[in-house]
Amino acid sequence: MGRLFGTDGARGIANSELSCELALKIGRATAMVLTDDRHKRPRVIVAMDTRASSDMLEASLSAGLCSVGADVLQLGVLPTPAVAYLVPKYGYDAGIMISASHNPCEYNGIKIFQSDGYKLPDVLEDRIEEIILDEVAVPPLKIGGAVGRIQSSETHIFDYIEHICSTLDYRFNHMKIALDCANGSASVTAPELFFRMGADCRVLHNAPDGVNINADCGSTHIESLRDYVVANGLEAGFAFDGDADRILAIDEKGNLVDGDRIIAICALDRKERGLLAGDTAVATVMSNMGFHKFCEAQGIRLELTKVGDRYVLERMREGGFSIGGEQSGHVIFSQYATTGDGQLTAAQVVQVMKRKGKPLSELAACMQVYPQVLRNVKVSDLGKVRFASDAEIRRAVEKAEAELGSSGRVLVRVSGTEPLVRVMLEGEDEARIQTLGQEIAQVVQNRLL
Repeated sequence: MGRLFGTDGARGIANSELSCELALKIGRATAMVLTDDRHKRPRVIVAMDTRASSDMLEASLSAGLCSVGADVLQLGVLPTPAVAYLVPKYGYDAGIMISASHNPCEYNGIKIFQSDGYKLPDVLEDRIEEIILDEVAVPPLKIGGAVGRIQSSETHIFDYIEHICSTLDYRFNHMKIALDCANGSASVTAPELFFRMGADCRVLHNAPDGVNINADCGSTHIESLRDYVVANGLEAGFAFDGDADRILAIDEKGNLVDGDRIIAICALDRKERGLLAGDTAVATVMSNMGFHKFCEAQGIRLELTKVGDRYVLERMREGGFSIGGEQSGHVIFSQYATTGDGQLTAAQVVQVMKRKGKPLSELAACMQVYPQVLRNVKVSDLGKVRFASDAEIRRAVEKAEAELGSSGRVLVRVSGTEPLVRVMLEGEDEARIQTLGQEIAQVVQNRLL
């Protein structure tokens, strides 16, 4: 993990940790990296989610890019996966998304995609950090006609929606579906997509005001969607996060269908049709034990990576695999996308429902979910650094592992995007893992806060 860029871009409290000055510097350094060994004017797409601070950071980033001669195409509010798709479609050199994903409105972030639509690799992020933090090079400021220009587009939303529609074999006619747009980026695309495909669509949390993004809604607060689906007798509900690159689902009975189960549903469907590349699915170490057992029972090879959808995607590209993702709802269909895409994923789930003629609850029953405890422990910045070498935390983890044996597992890790240590336990005895999880969390808090 770098000094500015974590597992999912640069992120922090807007106008404080992520200041306008830093955004301008990131714009300049990005343009400089893009022009290394090139003799043309770079072109960069910039889009954002609905946070109040996004306009401010868009202006700073765009100014930084233009000041070193890059042309900017500002697309306004748009989902992160739309940026990843449009960069290669429009032939641009890079795309920048301003978003803090599922975090509260006071946070914001900057994610960078390269010309092929994939997230910027670590080596280029490191180069940008060195230019900003170590001043290893000075971005060459342009004057006169060499200064970059800013343009806008009128077709980008249509182009993105058409792309998702092109991946579908069945229309959604008469299907009763709810969408929770999290008052975020999905607000500008998800309703249009599902209405266009013929769904009887109910839209929730679709009135962003700059501060209500992810506020008691979306994939981090699934309760209101669950209640709505059950109360209105709907077939499914889908909840996006702030920038719509992840999704969680609710079946017709009100049960949660998380990323593991979504991957299981879609991987099994593809395997049955001979379309699952390498008969393999890729997931992170956070995937539920039930997903491991599902893959074993279905003859699906499971590849595991560290946490972060970028690492899932790296393994998918290395092995030529077609599906992977995270329990949190980042799901990647490499045939269609270069990053996790909540709307694409929702559409693919509905396709399986239509193809098999089965309700979502029956499809999700292909995988048993083992009890899981996840505790997010707030720690200091220094505590995040000290975590890996702390002997007391290591002993607490080893004690829990010994007690659970083969009937469970323990995973304790530093968050890549927040000042947290995440303590996760799984096992057959929910009461026991609750107790063990609390014990480990208390040790982490005592040692690292």
